[in-house]
Amino acid sequence: MNILITLCGRGGSKGIPGKNIKKLNGVPLLAYSIKHAKEFASLHDNVDILLSTDDSAIKEVAFSFGLETDYIRPDYLANDTVGKIDVLNDAIKFQESKNNKKYDILLDLDITSPLRTQNDLNEGLKKLLADDKAINLFSVSKPHKNPYFNVVEDADNGYCKLVRPSDTRSRQTAPQVFDMNASFYFYRGTFFENGCKSAITERSLYYVMDHICFDLDEPLDFDMMEYLLANDKLGMNL
Repeated sequence: MNILITLCGRGGSKGIPGKNIKKLNGVPLLAYSIKHAKEFASLHDNVDILLSTDDSAIKEVAFSFGLETDYIRPDYLANDTVGKIDVLNDAIKFQESKNNKKYDILLDLDITSPLRTQNDLNEGLKKLLADDKAINLFSVSKPHKNPYFNVVEDADNGYCKLVRPSDTRSRQTAPQVFDMNASFYFYRGTFFENGCKSAITERSLYYVMDHICFDLDEPLDFDMMEYLLANDKLGMNL
C-alpha cells in the first residue's frame, strides 16, 4: 500500500497573518504537523510526504525541520476561493508522476489543526481500510452546539428558526452530531479518480477524537492553544 501525506499551507491569512509558521509555544505551527507526518511514516511502509505551498518562507521553515519538496502550488490554486480538494488533487497527480507510482491512500494533515495523536491517525486508517466501500474518512469532535436543538438561522418571515427543526426538547435527546475539526483526512485514490469535490460524500466515514481538537481561525484560537500547550493542559504529547 502506497501512502502520500500532504501538508498544505499558504502565506496569507486574514485571521492570523503568517499563521502556518507563527510560533506556537516556541515552535512554528507547521513543525507540529511535520513531526506527526514523520512519526506516521516511520510506522508504515511506502509513505511519502509532500508540502503544498506557494510561499517561500513556509518552504524554508519546512526545510529547517527536515521536510524538503520540489512541488510548488500553481498560482491558480493559491487563493482563498479554491477548494482544498482541488489542491490535493493537483498534489497527488504531481507526486504520482514524479515517483511513477499510484497512491492508494492520501493522508492530509491540516497545519492549522495540530491537536492529533498517532493513535488517532492509525485508528482512523484502520477504520477506513476495514470498509471496502468507504472512499474517505475525516476527524471529528463532539459538538458544542446541536442544530436540532440550539442552532438557529434566518427564517423567510424575518424571524428565526432551528437549522434542523425537530421535536427535540433537550440537548440530551437531540440526534447525535459531530463537528468536523479539520485535523486530518484520509482519502482513497478512488476519491480523486471519481472526481469528488467535497470531503463529505455518500461513502464517507468519520473518526471521533476523544480529546480536545480545534482549528486555528482567529487570534483568540491561537492564544487558547498556546495556553493549553504552555500549561500542559492537553493530556497528550503533541
